[in-house]
Amino acid sequence: MPTPEERRLRFLHLTNEPPRRRFRRGVYLLPSLLTLGNMFCGYACIVYAMRGEFEMAAPFIGIAIVLDMLDGRIARLTGAASDFGLQFDSLADVISFGVAPAVLSLDWGLLPLGRLGWAASFMFVTAAAMRLARFNIQSASGGDKRYFVGMPSPAAAAVPAATVFAYPAGFQDYRQALPILAMVLVPAALMVSTIRFRSFKTLDLQSRRPYTVVILIAAGIVLITTHPRYVLVALAYSYLASTFVGMAITRFRHRGGQVVPGSARPETGADSSRDTAAG
Repeated sequence: MPTPEERRLRFLHLTNEPPRRRFRRGVYLLPSLLTLGNMFCGYACIVYAMRGEFEMAAPFIGIAIVLDMLDGRIARLTGAASDFGLQFDSLADVISFGVAPAVLSLDWGLLPLGRLGWAASFMFVTAAAMRLARFNIQSASGGDKRYFVGMPSPAAAAVPAATVFAYPAGFQDYRQALPILAMVLVPAALMVSTIRFRSFKTLDLQSRRPYTVVILIAAGIVLITTHPRYVLVALAYSYLASTFVGMAITRFRHRGGQVVPGSARPETGADSSRDTAAG
């Protein structure tokens, strides 16, 4: 026969434990559902691309990017981050930001190049998988969260997706399709490079901002709504070029600081050295 104390503990276990377990499962389920939606968008992009409906296929990569941003932030805000969520998110990203943009680019403009187009498309998938594997290792070991080492896979996938969305007609001649190789191979090379790209994960949305920031955000939303094709292309290629512009400015400042006469340690050179070390 159980003692009164054992009966009391069993009663507490039966009445209190299941609700807490259901709540924790619900919290962990929310970011996983967003990740599942991300993966579905990648799959839908592949299906529409294979059917030749490029104008329908390309926006799914954009939706996947939004869902990928949300699942990580919600997991951190709710304390639901886990190793399973990290691996599940990476596998979904391989589909949405690796296979989907590669198939989209292949069916849209690389098919006239034959095996060369196949090879370029596969290089993009390989680079995306390697980029995500390296990100998992680096995120586990810490590091500077202000920067990504290598171009993030969502930003790399946005380049072909925005290009296809801006010009969904595609290409049928191999001479016209040759520039498409740069659209696929340049982001692929940047993903596996050690060039640093700015991260917006450290952006504090709870701090006070000037009213002009809200106005600028509203203006950006209006531009995307009214002219989505041109604005999305500009955003995708601007982020790709931003790191090179930053590197050029840093190098220019560094050289400008070294030519200051009569100073063993010029102030501008010291500042640019710190900027170089940080970025």
